[in-house]
Amino acid sequence: MGERRAADNKKAPPKAKWPVLQPKLNLQITRLKDNDLFTVQNFFTPAESKAFIKAAESAGFEPQGSLGPAKGEAYRDNDRIAVNDPALADMVWQSGLSKLLSDIKIRGKVAVGLNPNIRFYRYKVGQCFGRHIDESVDLGEGKHTVYTLLVYLSGAAKTKDKSDSNNMKDSASEPIVGGETVFYGSRNRVVAEASSLYVAPAEGMALLHIHGDKCMLHEARNVSKGIKYVFRSDVVFA
Repeated sequence: MGERRAADNKKAPPKAKWPVLQPKLNLQITRLKDNDLFTVQNFFTPAESKAFIKAAESAGFEPQGSLGPAKGEAYRDNDRIAVNDPALADMVWQSGLSKLLSDIKIRGKVAVGLNPNIRFYRYKVGQCFGRHIDESVDLGEGKHTVYTLLVYLSGAAKTKDKSDSNNMKDSASEPIVGGETVFYGSRNRVVAEASSLYVAPAEGMALLHIHGDKCMLHEARNVSKGIKYVFRSDVVFA
């Protein structure tokens, strides 16, 4: 059970003014399950994350429901934007992922960029995305997607300094409670632990996991406080 690709054909949202990303020179991979699942801290800066949230909100989210498990689809009730933006995909790729993933080879192929089909997710209190798998996408010309890329634009509470005091007044900056991404093995056994038994959202952190025939069953748990925003794309190999 995965995400419905047909939903990506909805009318495009208004053109948003995306933030300009600065190159990241010292990114490091934290492996949670070899090359199948890993995180990258501070992939987006706090300012970049907040700017993406502002731009996405200005473009306008739409409800993203599903037919439900009885119809072969994972339950979900979050809001979403989907845009086809090669320039945005290339900017995110060149900001640090290109160098970071240069040593990873999958079946003799290497990472060459991001899927231009960019999605933004918004999870309000009570919203979630049930257990599912992500399918690989054939983009033609020998290119297909291998990894799901999630970048959390908001996150759990952390120590803040005086400069953060004014930013905490709006709901987009309110610390998130819940909203963890949990991965399961073939027998529904938790196989990844970033904080206890889950990967907790952290502002600016990238989470990459292999998808397609090796994709682990996973879910986005209920948000119980705050609003979780996520940038989503896929890493393309060729």
